[in-house]
This record gives sequence, structure tokens and C-alpha cells, in this order.
Amino acid sequence: MVASHWAAASAQPPSRRRGAVLERAILDAALDQLGTVGWNGLTMEGVAAGAQTGKAAVYRRWPSKEDLVADALLSGLPDFDTVPDLGGVREDLLELCRRVRDAMYSRPGFALRSVIHECDSVQAERFHAVIIKGVVEPTLAMIREVITRGMERGEVRRDAANGYVFDAIPAMMMYRSKICASEWTDRELEEMIDQLMVPLLRPDAP
Repeated sequence: MVASHWAAASAQPPSRRRGAVLERAILDAALDQLGTVGWNGLTMEGVAAGAQTGKAAVYRRWPSKEDLVADALLSGLPDFDTVPDLGGVREDLLELCRRVRDAMYSRPGFALRSVIHECDSVQAERFHAVIIKGVVEPTLAMIREVITRGMERGEVRRDAANGYVFDAIPAMMMYRSKICASEWTDRELEEMIDQLMVPLLRPDAP
């Protein structure tokens, strides 16, 4: 009797996921697809299979591939809301660079780069706000706060709080990553901070 009861129970399909649990599974499956087959290879059917649900469940929530990927990227990107405060501008910028590097090489980071590299200009426009609001603006805000705090400590020259200085780290990291295929080791990050940012920011810089 016990054995037959166990067999009957094991034959039952797993309970259906609903609501936030199912949505999270679909978004995770979309990120996995972007990281493995890329934007061009991602299909709604493939995402549904990865999430172990039906295609209709995906389309009910996201009517298009673009809508699904935009939400998947937003849901997966790390929260850049805590600014490093290690007591000095060099250490703060270095820690910030490590966070950005780790985000670039995370699953959402690989997914985002897949979208950027493979989408045509019309498709890429759909994700412009995701990139700006999810990555660029938070990163620049943290850099601005670190540099402003350094000015208050007397570590940073007074005219360093400008857009060109704020852009230097993201521009260098994106250029070296995309053009030079640099993976930004800890040593490379230290060299960038010591050879570029520290001389650029110090009070006696010309």
C-alpha cells in the first residue's frame, strides 16, 4: 500500500509555477539563452523550454522578443547603489572598477554585450534606455560621488568634477574590453587607476 502510494505520487507532474516564480524562471532562461546562443539565436520557444513552461506563458507576459530581453537585462543587472568608501579616492575608484569589471563578466553582462554586438541599429535603439539607466548613469553617479568626496578631503583638484573626467573610467574599460579584448585583471585595474586617474585627479596636476 505504501509502495503503490509512493509510485502514484512520483508519477504526478510537478506543481505548476505561477506569478513571480514563473516570471523569474523565464527571465533567467532568457539570460541563459543570450549567454549561450546570443541575440540572434534566442527564440521565445527556446526560452520557454529553458524555463520548463509553455510558449503561451512567455507570450502572455512579453509580446515580443525585444520586450522579454529588455526586462531580462534590467532584472539581471546588479544594483549600483552603494558607493565605495574606503577612506581614499584611489581605493574607492579601484573598488568601483572591480565592481564594474565583475558586472561586465557576469551572466547579465555577457547577455548585454550579446545584445549590443548583434543587434542592428533599429533593434539596439530599443535597449538604449536599458543600457543608459541600468549601467551608464549609475556608474557615472558613483564616480561623481567618489571624486566629489575626494575634493572635500583635499585629494582631488577642484576643477576635476566634469564630464570628461567622469567618463574616463567607463570609456577606458569599454575600449580595452571591446577593442583590445582585455579582461581587466586586478593588476590592470590598479595600473589604470595609478597611471591615469591618480595623476589626472591629484591637486598638483596641470
